[in-house]
Amino acid sequence: MSLDRLYDLPLLTLSTTPDNEYLLLLKRFFDLVVAACMLVLFAPLSLLVIFAIKSSSKGPILFRQKRCGLNGRQFVLYKFRSMYEDALLRRAEISNLNEMDGPVFKCANDPRITPVGRCLRKLSIDEWPQLLNVIKGDMSLVGPRPPLPEEVEQYKPWQRRRLRMRPGLTCLWVLEGRNKLDFLSWVRLDLHYIDHWTLALDCRILLQSIPHVLSGKGM
Repeated sequence: MSLDRLYDLPLLTLSTTPDNEYLLLLKRFFDLVVAACMLVLFAPLSLLVIFAIKSSSKGPILFRQKRCGLNGRQFVLYKFRSMYEDALLRRAEISNLNEMDGPVFKCANDPRITPVGRCLRKLSIDEWPQLLNVIKGDMSLVGPRPPLPEEVEQYKPWQRRRLRMRPGLTCLWVLEGRNKLDFLSWVRLDLHYIDHWTLALDCRILLQSIPHVLSGKGM
């Protein structure tokens, strides 16, 4: 909430997203520096990951998928491929294995995941290429996870507000146990993050994500 003026008329402005441009600029600068450093740090291990993916199954190294970002703008999200090449064609076959409610599909024992991909997912290594999305400005280090366009089409109007901040690599509901929460809990935690966002909150989520990932709980 902020007080503005239109000529001599005072206006009380209510905002549904953080509007401090200086802090948001600092957040973007922080994203660029940390993402660039992480890309350099992970480069040697990434070569081993690339070799493991190519030698274990047919298909491209990177998995590309359209996601919805800030204000619903679509972008191409990058991941190390963790599934077999025909995974998308087999989606209908395993629709009955969905463990989530709402428009989201989650399956802990998805048969489309390769053995190498299962290891990559357990340690969130498959998410490393999204650092390129952070560099490009599609994503942030911290923010609501980017949904699929077909998921957004099923959102209720109030749920679309989670698109009002740049999506992130990690978020509040990841730390709470993403597979233990229902879809509405995801959205409410995302909105809580947006409503209470600070740089200190971003740092806390990032620091808490490190032991979360190292313990094999994923991101």
